[in-house]
Amino acid sequence: MFKGLSAFPLTPLVDGEIEETSFVSLIENLVDAGVNSIGALGSTGNYAYLTREQRFRATRLAVSAAADIPVMTSIGNVSTEEVLRLAEDAQKAGVSGVLLAPVSYQKLTADEVFRLYDRVTAELSVPLCIYDNAATTGFEFTDELLIALSYLNNVGSIKLGDLPADWSAALKRVGSLKNRVDEGVTVGISGDAQSASGMIAGCDVWYSVLGGLFPNYSMSLTLAALSRDESETHQLNTALEPLWVFYRRHGSLRVIATAAEILGAVPSPCLPFPLQTLIGQERSALERTLERLDFLA
Repeated sequence: MFKGLSAFPLTPLVDGEIEETSFVSLIENLVDAGVNSIGALGSTGNYAYLTREQRFRATRLAVSAAADIPVMTSIGNVSTEEVLRLAEDAQKAGVSGVLLAPVSYQKLTADEVFRLYDRVTAELSVPLCIYDNAATTGFEFTDELLIALSYLNNVGSIKLGDLPADWSAALKRVGSLKNRVDEGVTVGISGDAQSASGMIAGCDVWYSVLGGLFPNYSMSLTLAALSRDESETHQLNTALEPLWVFYRRHGSLRVIATAAEILGAVPSPCLPFPLQTLIGQERSALERTLERLDFLA
């Protein structure tokens, strides 16, 4: 399941409760587009703001609506015991994989992160995707640690949060990782604005925020990049630069949530309090940008 386009939809919230109708509609949109997998309750899905009960309910809804498309859900939590309970819940709900970032109130050491993944993977019956998201967790994986973790039982993929800006350095890093991780473990890229380059550099999967709302265009970009069609990939990705400008200013979650509100795909406001979607001039500017990017729909 850890190849191609893994689309990460929003989990729209109204007064702290999941708005199930629009959530299911977002999942069904991904099914219609034929994405390779669905990352329910990723960072874009606001997993960290939901209770255990809400996460179980949302995961069951996603699995039910996803038909034959594999679903992955996040099991991240500051408590390892809760991570294990969330993993059990996710498997009961029928997921095909789980996603885990090393979330902690205290900054973790490399040894502590290894012990975390070692303990969690030992109790799983589905594959796990390692989530390297230093911007959120404060923990920076080394490539040596990622390689060591890839040899644990039930590790299926590595979700990179960043790549070197220099093309040759990015190519070298992806190639080195793919040559050294355990057999069958894929290397994926997140961070939408860099994902086209990441796939051209050799990443196997795009863990995509954009794909959660605009799966058809994201599928076209993924197919072009994974087939190493550099010209088509560059053209498709360059067309998105007006959107990437907003990403760089506000982060992907606020931008994609605002876009979903503007398009009527989710209620407004849809983010967990106190997070806010864009307002004022920035919201109006994004609305005008989406009108110019009507090919996304």
